[in-house]
Amino acid sequence: MSPLDPSMGDGTIGDADVAAPTLGATASASGTRFAVRSATPTTLCLFDGDTERQMQMTGTDGIWSVDMPDISPGALYGYRAAADAAKLLVDPYAIEIDRPFAYDARLGQPGVDTAAIVPRAIVPAIADKGETPQPPLFKPGRLIYEINVRGFTMRHPDVPPEQRGTIAALAHPSVIAHLRALKVGAVELMPIVAWIDERHLPPLGLSNAWGYNPVVPMAIDPRLAPGGVAELTQTIATLRAAGIGTILDLVFNHSGESDVDGPTLSMRGLDDRLYYARRPDDDALINDTGTGNTLDFSKPEVRALVVDSLRHFARAGVDGFRFDLAPVLARGPGFDPRAPIFREIAADPLLSTRVLIAEPWDIGPGGYQLGSFPDRWLEWNDRYRDDVRRFWRGDASAGTLATRVAGSSDIFHGMGTRSVNFVAAHDGFTLADTVAYAERHNQANGEDNRDGQGENFSWNNGAEGPSDDAAIRRRRDLDVRALLATLFASKGTIMLTAGDEFGRTQHGNNNAYAQDNETSWLDWERRDTSLEEFVAALAMFRHDAGLDDCAFLVHAEWRYLSGPSMTPTAWEEAEGFELRLPARDGQTIMIRIDGASRRVTLALAHLLDSVA
Repeated sequence: MSPLDPSMGDGTIGDADVAAPTLGATASASGTRFAVRSATPTTLCLFDGDTERQMQMTGTDGIWSVDMPDISPGALYGYRAAADAAKLLVDPYAIEIDRPFAYDARLGQPGVDTAAIVPRAIVPAIADKGETPQPPLFKPGRLIYEINVRGFTMRHPDVPPEQRGTIAALAHPSVIAHLRALKVGAVELMPIVAWIDERHLPPLGLSNAWGYNPVVPMAIDPRLAPGGVAELTQTIATLRAAGIGTILDLVFNHSGESDVDGPTLSMRGLDDRLYYARRPDDDALINDTGTGNTLDFSKPEVRALVVDSLRHFARAGVDGFRFDLAPVLARGPGFDPRAPIFREIAADPLLSTRVLIAEPWDIGPGGYQLGSFPDRWLEWNDRYRDDVRRFWRGDASAGTLATRVAGSSDIFHGMGTRSVNFVAAHDGFTLADTVAYAERHNQANGEDNRDGQGENFSWNNGAEGPSDDAAIRRRRDLDVRALLATLFASKGTIMLTAGDEFGRTQHGNNNAYAQDNETSWLDWERRDTSLEEFVAALAMFRHDAGLDDCAFLVHAEWRYLSGPSMTPTAWEEAEGFELRLPARDGQTIMIRIDGASRRVTLALAHLLDSVA
């Protein structure tokens, strides 16, 4: 059967149901309506096993639709567009797909049929209007716990083997107990949307372990959620019942279709010029993301897809979103802090209640925009990470550290800080590796150790990598504890990457995105329980002292380590400081940071005149 010689159906959904087409597959008691945006005539492809049935769609204003009375939830479908009818295309509005994406060179070869190697979208259940999702549980200022869903439980001894590496595993009682001990305010799930490997990985025997290469923005990767959206919704509800919110890390800056030689999977085959930004001078794809393409947020259709995706996940109960390479959202082509997408999210009754977090940089012109996002947005603060590391490495001043601990008022303005403070994240060195490696060791990634950040503000305490020297190991333990204590004593939202609380290592690999193996899977059985208990104590102190909010320090008393009040000229030479803050019930919070002794002391007591 020719891809553009479809068998014609003769039924339509009843007049009572007729309305302007909603994009995607919309099931009702009368059947299913399919609608997709495409630049060329498009055909609906329905699958029963390997048998493909094609139905011609009707186009109006760039939207192609067809009503299918005989199709119900659970049916498998895709599209073929006249631009290259050999390519099976996944619906950008797909909510579930029947298999993961797998890279194959045929995906990027024009005219080669790909029906056998592309996932099929699944017609979703009839929409349940239901109740409006509850307000976010997470409050800025609390602890965000960053999780790679697959790597988090692949080696967890308490999680059943068949459940390891899935979203459902996050609801296991042992996982919940761990999160509660750390007083986690919200888990932040690294991308769960279905992704495809970059084309250079399969020949190296590697695969993408992080998921920052999505194809369509709503369909969850079946490897992470065999139970589909229901699995995500149930896990969110279980976490919420334990007092823990859920934030999704979403990638809207590019798609896994890559550059001009990349695979044709969805948006490229439907309307390449609509979805992807191009240079006006030579019409080449703009690459502000380093991945080969950049979604074009100057187009209202692109923004509508993103807003609809956010609403889809908000209805599933998530508290908020972290936006990867967020300046892309506001490019048209340059960054605009008043970009339409910000207004559209703020005007949406549901999205305006969610927590919004920007990774405030991309690699395009003027791409570093820390501090430039709207007032309600939190922002990842890499200057916090770098300055805290530099202080404990020995090449940043106490004054710089004090500014970061106090909320980074040199970057964020207003009544409170919007800083998301962290000392390590999924990319870059783990916390333990930060004090054990001066240089990256990414040879296993197959790129001759050229990938990953070159400057990490890390140090090795006298020996690169693991060491049997007791003094070196003691020094590293002190440094890790100092970094963690500084984080938990800081004003603003704080973020900890899963496993850093018990000494996870990637053996110096600071870009483990392609290590879906024991390099990036958490080793629960050999974790440092002493460090884990230390972090739990820090979390309790932060909560009891009332530091878990975003208010800037107002009534703060800064002192020399020797006791007297700090003078403005002393900050550059000081090896640390003592900070005193008023707390509840007449108590005083004391934060003492001593760079020379590699120690942070935290205390909550009635007024202290001296420190033992």
